[in-house]
Amino acid sequence: MTTATPVVTDTATVARPRTVERLVAGMATSDGAGVKLTRVLTQPLQRRLDPYLMLDAFGTDNPDDYIAGFPDHPHRGFETITYMIAGRMRHRDSAGHEGLLDDGGVQWMTAGRGVVHSELPEQQDGRMEGFQLWLNLPAKDKMRDPWYRDIPSAEIPEVVAEGVKARVIAGETHGVAGAVQREGSQPLYLDLHLQPGARFEQVLPEGHNAFVYVYRGGLRVGECQVPVQRMAILANTPGSDGIVLQAGDEPTRALLIAGRPLNEPIAQYGPFVMNSNDEIFQAVEDFRAGRFT
Repeated sequence: MTTATPVVTDTATVARPRTVERLVAGMATSDGAGVKLTRVLTQPLQRRLDPYLMLDAFGTDNPDDYIAGFPDHPHRGFETITYMIAGRMRHRDSAGHEGLLDDGGVQWMTAGRGVVHSELPEQQDGRMEGFQLWLNLPAKDKMRDPWYRDIPSAEIPEVVAEGVKARVIAGETHGVAGAVQREGSQPLYLDLHLQPGARFEQVLPEGHNAFVYVYRGGLRVGECQVPVQRMAILANTPGSDGIVLQAGDEPTRALLIAGRPLNEPIAQYGPFVMNSNDEIFQAVEDFRAGRFT
């Protein structure tokens, strides 16, 4: 594929912007073989932020915090989207996929009916930083075949306006389609780079759930200041048509994530996310019996 070319465009026109419903501080935890991370979107928020199930942020210069990585582990019933800001991570899975996730790249994996994969660092030192987002699958797609795609940084479309660069991982902004589209949940996933004082507008359907996570600098959303390492859940105000973000006095980077809720039951047991407890029991049985891909 050819290198994505930044597109200069006018900003969107949002007449009735959303406000911030509440701010959320992530929870420090570890996963895999001891990788230290911050769980920003936790299980109690799954219904509120449907179709999203989890957001983890990781970032450290200490190899002891990440070197053991994520050895073989299973998934069923959803998609994982890993966005690497800095570092190198090797993916291998039981469906025969393998890829290297590098600076600025995205790994999009559909677990579907079941896959076992590993994500292991390919570096002994230096910084490792990024995010993993879990996107739920609708009931009709939970048992589909696994799928995997590596998206190098150069293949992620970008929109450039005055003082703003938007990396379009999924969905669409200002007429530019992202690297991945999903019809059911219609995910929007933008990585926004804003210069001090820069303003960014994004049209959002009224019924979609949305949130912003600031990982550099700080933002203002309406009257609310959103500091670094905070998630702002955006209110689903009737009649709203989008969001307006205003950077503070320093360069700011933030994720803007939105999607159409599936409005289906959520049953989760660790790495399995289905619609009922019976389906969870079946997932555990299938994994133990070696019936994953």
